[in-house]
Amino acid sequence: MKTLAILVGGGPSPGINAVIAAATIEARNHGLRVLGCRDGFKWLMEGDVQHVRELEIADVSRIHFEGGSILRTSRSNPARTPEALRMVAETLSRLGVSYLLTIGGDDTAFAASRVARAMAGDLAVVHVPKTIDNDLPLPPEVPTFGYTTAVNLGKDLVQHLMGDAATTGKWFFVTVMGRHAGHLALGIAGAAAATLAVIGEEFPEDRIPLERLADILEGAIIKRRALGQDHGVALLAEGLLEKLDPATVGPVEHDSYGNVRLSELELARLLKERVTASLRTRGIEVSIVAKDVGYELRCAPPGGFDIQYCRSLGYWAIRFLLDGGSEAMVTIQGGKLLPMRFAEIIDPTTGRVRVRYVDVTSEMYQTLYAYMIRLKPQDLADPGQVGALARAGNLTEAEFVERFSPLVR
Repeated sequence: MKTLAILVGGGPSPGINAVIAAATIEARNHGLRVLGCRDGFKWLMEGDVQHVRELEIADVSRIHFEGGSILRTSRSNPARTPEALRMVAETLSRLGVSYLLTIGGDDTAFAASRVARAMAGDLAVVHVPKTIDNDLPLPPEVPTFGYTTAVNLGKDLVQHLMGDAATTGKWFFVTVMGRHAGHLALGIAGAAAATLAVIGEEFPEDRIPLERLADILEGAIIKRRALGQDHGVALLAEGLLEKLDPATVGPVEHDSYGNVRLSELELARLLKERVTASLRTRGIEVSIVAKDVGYELRCAPPGGFDIQYCRSLGYWAIRFLLDGGSEAMVTIQGGKLLPMRFAEIIDPTTGRVRVRYVDVTSEMYQTLYAYMIRLKPQDLADPGQVGALARAGNLTEAEFVERFSPLVR
C-alpha cells in the first residue's frame, strides 16, 4: 500500500481543513494510506515521527466546516540548510511516503520544491496554494483559497469600525495583513466602501518617506472636513512597511524564511502620531485610533465558496499525483485542473516564488480608487475646491498647494 503524507505550512487560512478532508477521502478511496504531519515540516526536520497520525475518512468527513487546521501549521523551513532537507527526506522515506501534499503559501511552495528536488524520483509532490494574502502567481481572476472568506469577514469588521467612527467622530487607521501585496487591504476596503485604502503598489519607487504616507492620510482627513465630515476609516496594506526606510520603523524581526514580521510593526500607530502632531500645529484636533486586522481572519470558518473551492483543490491534487504528476502547484482555472510547475512559479533571479501584486492599471483598481475619498488631481485643478480644502486644513491656498500637490496621482 502506497502512502500519502499531508502537511500545512505558513499562516492559517480559511479552508485548510476542507483540502485535508477532500484529499484524505480521495486518497483512501484509491487505497492509499494517509498520514497527517502535525506542525508542518517542524518534526520531520528533527526526524521525529511521533507527531504523525494516520487519517481515515471518519476523521475528516465533517471538518470542512471548521476554521484552523487539524494538523496545525508552522513556518519551519527545511530549505534553510542541507541538513534539514536531508532529515526531511530521510524521515519521509522511513515512513514509507510515496506522495507528499503540502498546503501553504509562497514559502511552503518553495520548501516543497526543494524537498522534491532532494528526493528526486522517490517522492511525488503537489502543492495546494493557500493564503489570505492572495499573492501567489496565479492568473488575475484566480484567488488563493481563504482570500474570499477573509475579505468577507474583514468587510464586517471594517463596517463596525465605520459605525463607531460615525458615532464617536473618530478616525481609524487600520493596518491590514497581506505581506508584500495589497490585495487583502484593497479587497476589504472595496467591499466595505471604506474611506480610502493605501497600498504599496501605488508607489513605483523602491523607497518612500513615512511623511508621504502621513500626508496622504492628512489630505484625506482635510478633504472629509471640507465635506463636513469629522470621521473616516483608512486601510493600510502592511506591505507599505517594505517601502519605508528601515531607520524609520526601528529594529525588525524575521521569520525562518527571512521575511520581515510585518504584522509586529506598528504602521498605523506611527502614522497616527505623525498625522495628529501635524494637524495639531495648525489648531486641528482629530481623534485617531490605530488598529491591526489580520489574525482575526486567518482561522475563521470558510465561507461556501472557499469550502467548495478547497474540496475541489484537494480532490484534484490527489488525482494529479495518482496520474503520475509531481512538482507542481495545483490550480483550477476556468473550471479545469491546471497544474503549474514549480519551475514556472519560481523567480530565477531570487530563487523564490514570484509574488502577484495588485495591478494598479486594472479597471478593478481604478474603480475602487475612484470611490476613495483622498486628494486627487481634480481637487487641485478647481480653484474653488482648493480654497475649501485650504480652509478645512487651516492653511492658505498657497500653503495647501505647496504641501499637497506632490501627492496627487
